[in-house]
Amino acid sequence: MASETKSKKHYVLVHGACHGAWCWYKLKPRLESVGHRVSVVDLAASGIHPAKIEDLHSFSDYSEPLLNLLAALPAGDEKVILVGHSYGGISIALAADLFAHKIALNVFVTASLPDTSHRPSYIPEQFQEKIGSGAWLDTEICDRGGLKTYLFGPKFLSSRVYYLCSKEDVELAKALIRPSPDFTDNLSKENNFSQEGFGSVPRAFITCNQDLVSPLEFQRWMIQNSGVNEVLEIKDADHMAMLSKPQELCDALLQLALKYA
Repeated sequence: MASETKSKKHYVLVHGACHGAWCWYKLKPRLESVGHRVSVVDLAASGIHPAKIEDLHSFSDYSEPLLNLLAALPAGDEKVILVGHSYGGISIALAADLFAHKIALNVFVTASLPDTSHRPSYIPEQFQEKIGSGAWLDTEICDRGGLKTYLFGPKFLSSRVYYLCSKEDVELAKALIRPSPDFTDNLSKENNFSQEGFGSVPRAFITCNQDLVSPLEFQRWMIQNSGVNEVLEIKDADHMAMLSKPQELCDALLQLALKYA
């Protein structure tokens, strides 16, 4: 019994742009069904978080719910496994920089993967440059008092983000997404993530070979640029692997936990 208890892990799942904790609804029960603890967070002004996007002044403000969750964990608790999807990769990197002693592994699921050699804005900047503005299709891009925001459009959701997901999941996303802040300018003024913080936490990357938002070529470029301890691939998964291939993603996370947590 003691060995079984010790093998149980605590996963913290962090969503990407325009999404919320709701997007993990297929993965969370799968991890819990085999005995693991799972926490899902709504980043500020996302999901059902009450903040208004206009009240966010920095990327730290946006990531505050995740940072508060980690700060509240008792010092003696077993280290958590942070899982970031898409833009959520920047949030888990920030969390690792501040709470490296509480994190066993950072897992980037086709996510923005920073490094310690450049400003935190480097990956979002490279993404915009390599992907191009035309890739956003009908996404609404607005200026809210100096803060640039994105709201994924129906065509972008169905043909790029969710194109291998069920029609029901597409409709769920259309109903629940909220505008997401673009803090690239803010991140360009922040210090590099440190080798002692973010750089000291083992990291793994899960690629999705059918991702039309962050193409496989760009995923591999990020991996080469930053370096990771391990790469796993989920075949026939679009950008939303937690919805299009939830069991495969669950299996990958369990495999990584056995090795690194």
